[in-house]
Amino acid sequence: MERLTIESRCIANNLLGDPTTRDVQVYLPEGYDDSGRHYPLLVFLAGFTGSGQKLLSWQSFGENVPQRIDRLVEGGAMGPVIGLFPDTFTSLGGNQYVNSAALGNWDDFLREEMIPAVEAAFRVRPGAAHRAVLGKSSGGYGAIVQGLLHGDSWGAVACHSGDMGFDWCYRPDLPKLLVQLARHENDIPRFVEHVAGARKIGGDEFYALMLLAMGACYDPDPSAPLGLRLPVDPHTCELDDERWSAWLEHDPLRMIERTECQESLRRLSGLFID
Repeated sequence: MERLTIESRCIANNLLGDPTTRDVQVYLPEGYDDSGRHYPLLVFLAGFTGSGQKLLSWQSFGENVPQRIDRLVEGGAMGPVIGLFPDTFTSLGGNQYVNSAALGNWDDFLREEMIPAVEAAFRVRPGAAHRAVLGKSSGGYGAIVQGLLHGDSWGAVACHSGDMGFDWCYRPDLPKLLVQLARHENDIPRFVEHVAGARKIGGDEFYALMLLAMGACYDPDPSAPLGLRLPVDPHTCELDDERWSAWLEHDPLRMIERTECQESLRRLSGLFID
């Protein structure tokens, strides 16, 4: 493993004050130093509350991601690769890897900053055909959206349990979000400050924070505190159709109906969803 540090301009616009200096952990295949070969590139996107370093952590009775790669290569199930594990954590617990006026332009970071920096520093096979992006949960969402929008930047995409079907995966939890905010006088920054200072957060607080992060990704308001706004009335939970429609524009189940997204997926050599 090696570490590549990127001074990002793409996420410098974030309204949370999150750091723009980001580490990318780089997995190099066995024999890299002596081979002189160039390798395909796999980009691993972490789920919500995760980050690149978490995917490298020791696992009891199991494997972390580099160990899985080692096993698959040694067993002949795949060839050697270079793996990227970027730090994408935010003060709201993560992001969905889209451009956001609140969280920063994470979509641009992946393609316009991270990939060129890695290609300049390591022996990576050039071009989209030798590049794949994959992830689970929020990482799976980020991967499938890369395929839906940027099929010319990737050769393959794997989406594991990616967020989609927003009417089912997010909307039922919006009342729970309001319950949590009511405990902090409906003050979103106060709730975020509470979570940041807590030694441990409960399940309902976790989902409330996640929904705020989703709002920051899908429908940010640069004029609001922390750039956050809700798609519902903060007192009655009545759905704001205009604001919810802005969320749905990012739903892969809606995006797939767009001709340009279908054409983008057709450019891929491989697409895996589970």
